[in-house]
Amino acid sequence: MSADRATIAFYEANAPRYTLSFGQAPSRHLDSFLDRLEPGARVLELGCGGGRDSGCIRERGFDLDATDGTPAMVRKANERFDVGARVMWFDELDAVRAYDAVWAHACLLHVARVDLPGVLAAIHRALRPGGWHFANYKLGDGEGRDPLGRLTNLPDEAWLECVYRDSGFAIVATERYRGEGADGVQRDWCALTLRKEGRL
Repeated sequence: MSADRATIAFYEANAPRYTLSFGQAPSRHLDSFLDRLEPGARVLELGCGGGRDSGCIRERGFDLDATDGTPAMVRKANERFDVGARVMWFDELDAVRAYDAVWAHACLLHVARVDLPGVLAAIHRALRPGGWHFANYKLGDGEGRDPLGRLTNLPDEAWLECVYRDSGFAIVATERYRGEGADGVQRDWCALTLRKEGRL
């Protein structure tokens, strides 16, 4: 697996406009997720984008490791919020039991379906026993390109729950809701709050 070049190219070219278009407010699920963690927990953020969630995680006193696959996004996150973000593609995650939580807001939806189990296995390895994970996905019935040319896996809820369980996660909570992406398309989304099972 490697990052989808067209998706990375979109974010690289549109980072200034994209990061400003979503304002300063953190993601709607962030605070409730962070409330589950112990004070000072080590949190890996995947797909940090412009850093709006990163800033909130840091402000709440957590030990943040913010990452994104697009250099321009990492620069914006550090310029706006000084969070020490670094460039990392999903398939470069090779940590073992290093984090208490992995926050992945609106980013794993860009992983090809065939590659998602491998990414989830890496997240599972990176978490300490009992560690927490959040991710949300646009729902659909077929992988493809959105109107902006980005790869989007567009799973259904049953497939998502199956792939997460097969990767060693317990599903603690799910929420289906309507949302509009950067492409301007209204879709149903699924948010999953998960916990690592097993002792590995």
